[in-house]
Amino acid sequence: MGQLQNDFFDYQAKTTLYASGFEVEKAVGNYIYGKDGRAYLDFVAGVSANTLGHSHPKVIQAIKDQADRYLHVMVYGEYALEKPVQICKMLAENLPEPLHTTYLVNSGTEAIEASMKLAKRYTGRQEIISFIDAYHGNSQGSLSLAGRDTNKKPFEPLLPQINFIEFNNENDFSKITEKTACVIVETIQGAAGFITPEENYFKNLKKRCEDVGALLILDEIQPGFGRTGKLFAFQWYGIVPDILVMGKGMAGGVPIGAFTASAEMMDSLADHPKLGHVTTFGGNPIPAAAACAVLEELLNTDLMDQVHEKEKIFRENLQHPEIISINGRGLMLAVQLKSPEFTLAVAKRCMEKGLIVFWQLYRNEYMRISPPLTITEEDIKKGCKIILESIEELTH
Repeated sequence: MGQLQNDFFDYQAKTTLYASGFEVEKAVGNYIYGKDGRAYLDFVAGVSANTLGHSHPKVIQAIKDQADRYLHVMVYGEYALEKPVQICKMLAENLPEPLHTTYLVNSGTEAIEASMKLAKRYTGRQEIISFIDAYHGNSQGSLSLAGRDTNKKPFEPLLPQINFIEFNNENDFSKITEKTACVIVETIQGAAGFITPEENYFKNLKKRCEDVGALLILDEIQPGFGRTGKLFAFQWYGIVPDILVMGKGMAGGVPIGAFTASAEMMDSLADHPKLGHVTTFGGNPIPAAAACAVLEELLNTDLMDQVHEKEKIFRENLQHPEIISINGRGLMLAVQLKSPEFTLAVAKRCMEKGLIVFWQLYRNEYMRISPPLTITEEDIKKGCKIILESIEELTH
């Protein structure tokens, strides 16, 4: 164990008791290079954050150019800064009406928190509907939406008046009533194993919300920014949310989050009371510049068009008796194995062989595959071969 790893375990707080302490030297393209001198193919992309891979030259240049001009100059929402304004305008130009006005924040979980406040402020209602097996972040409000009690119990009491329904079960729509401020749902359920919506589910959910005057908030923190082959996954399902939440892959590896709604709705956060949401570093010009570079690259290349074909290559090359199913869409896939213990063992063996995979938060029997959108056919086949070899070695 090197000094860096020793210091990591000694001084830095952990999220689990089994962090690997992998020592990173650099990261370029689809690979992370360890201080052990080895190259590791990355099938995780920082948990869907590195949309264009690691150290993408256009993202790096955008950060450098902005850093040469200015960093933080004022709390959010006071000054007109070029890159924050540009990313908000670009989003408006590439989203359907009435999604027009964007509030930039620091992370996905902050975007969730603020969107909950916006829904309550705009509707004057207090009840929020979330989903069984939902995951929206770990701050107090976001954690209140979590669909697993084991994750919440140690931190109770959390927010009141949050009720839960089952994903893909239209019989639960009756629980959405005139008391409901909003329904908040992941377009693809992440921690549960990348569960996709059934046909017409979102259309019928949106209609129910409209019938009772509730807002529909879509959490696109993971599938957003091209991961399913469209800019946002909701564009596959024939609906437009009232509030769209984004983060993770938005700035290609730089911390950022945002939520978008109509101009009228967003204006309600500015008064009665003023500062309905306020953040010091939200809209910081560095992540905003990175986000502009990511969005420009997605809009001006065929990376999103390639996603479907790359998904097919994954599915064709991940055939094994021990693989029960593959959930998800595009480059947001979850490979189901026979048990959490087996999946963790496979992930460990893959790492030993130079491939980075990960597990899903709630359903550890699912192995996450969410590589950069820049992943090549050659690297897909190389990584799939390592996964199959690892499964084979652990079953014989």
